[in-house]
Amino acid sequence: MTPVRPGPPLAVTVAVTVVGIGADGWDGLTDASRAALRDAEVLIGGPRQLDLLPPECAGERVAWPSPLRPAVAGLLTAHAGRRIAVLASGDPMFYGIGRALVEEGAAPHVLPHPSSVSYAAARLGWPLEDVEIVTLVGRPTARLAAALHHGRRILVLGADATAPAAVAALLRDHGFGPSRMRVLEQLGGPKEHVTDEDTADRWERPPGDPLHIVAVDCRRAPDALRLGAVPGLPDDAYEHDGQLTKRHVRAATLAALAPAPGELLWDIGGGSGSIAVEWMRVHPSCRAVSVERDPVRAERIARNADRLGVPGLRVVTASASDALPELPTPDAVFIGGGLTSPGLLDACWAALPAGGRLVANTVTLESEALLADARRRHGGELVRLAVAHAVPVGGFTGWRQAMPVTQWSVQKTPDALSGADE
Repeated sequence: MTPVRPGPPLAVTVAVTVVGIGADGWDGLTDASRAALRDAEVLIGGPRQLDLLPPECAGERVAWPSPLRPAVAGLLTAHAGRRIAVLASGDPMFYGIGRALVEEGAAPHVLPHPSSVSYAAARLGWPLEDVEIVTLVGRPTARLAAALHHGRRILVLGADATAPAAVAALLRDHGFGPSRMRVLEQLGGPKEHVTDEDTADRWERPPGDPLHIVAVDCRRAPDALRLGAVPGLPDDAYEHDGQLTKRHVRAATLAALAPAPGELLWDIGGGSGSIAVEWMRVHPSCRAVSVERDPVRAERIARNADRLGVPGLRVVTASASDALPELPTPDAVFIGGGLTSPGLLDACWAALPAGGRLVANTVTLESEALLADARRRHGGELVRLAVAHAVPVGGFTGWRQAMPVTQWSVQKTPDALSGADE
């Protein structure tokens, strides 16, 4: 997730109190939360949350429409001048409505309740600082794949009653069938229930309560492909047609691109999407756009992104010249193909803000000449990456040299914005 930043101010001042409420309902609220709900002239929330309130909360009850997010600003504006209380499940600032309110320009007064994640950690005896949290609410199940590492513990926020079965299926599909699972339902409420532990391989339970968390203790099958937490995944992790930045060059390329949380990458000439995929795997808030003009390869990029846990990768099927003017400003650009396209390198350089990075790889002399000229004009580092693999030579072993890759990497300085480096 990207950092929460206040949005533009609403057209009118709207006073909003956000009250977290759990499965224990009214009885579990603090005196301050109860007072805010009694005092509210308008009560906004999901139907399940509104049903938890007693008659003494006499304000007008307004259920969120679907889809929720586009309606937030309009609903707040429609009730401006009245005392508004918004209900949220658990902690409103943890994957809750509090984020949407802040991003829409509101400055809510938040009264949190213990989150379901806090309850789950308490029931399981799992220190929260050692647990990965993955939400599937409004998000594809595929994003769980990026969090799978042997020995890690994950708490999965399920979107509906079918989520545990979907989680088990994904674990099996990714070689984590031995992982141990439990489902914790209605945490903190009178109907709280924790299932017995079972493995994903054996998971055959019917759908249960839609209000739940899936606890996963990750165990990788002995024959499963091991995917590390740093760039340079095995080439076998990708579906490709040969257009793939190979493992060792890929690791060096990601090191030069230097991804940081919340940053956006342009991946030009995506091929199999490996650079964009591994950029996004660095941190859940990293974003990427992969531009690939071949529709078959573009579809392959999307499949690789799903498989490797970053389904949020945006794939644009178009030529770079058509796609780039419509893309948001990048923090970094990787050019893996199309360097000889007229104006491409200059367009990518011009799109970068101060501090932005650009990395370009090539194996041809023609493109290498372009990179040498770019280094002359803009500075940066020009390196040649050569990798050799040991292979059988008769009854002995020798080296097989891969085609060397020339790489230019550069960071844009403030002076470059005024053309001082030309």
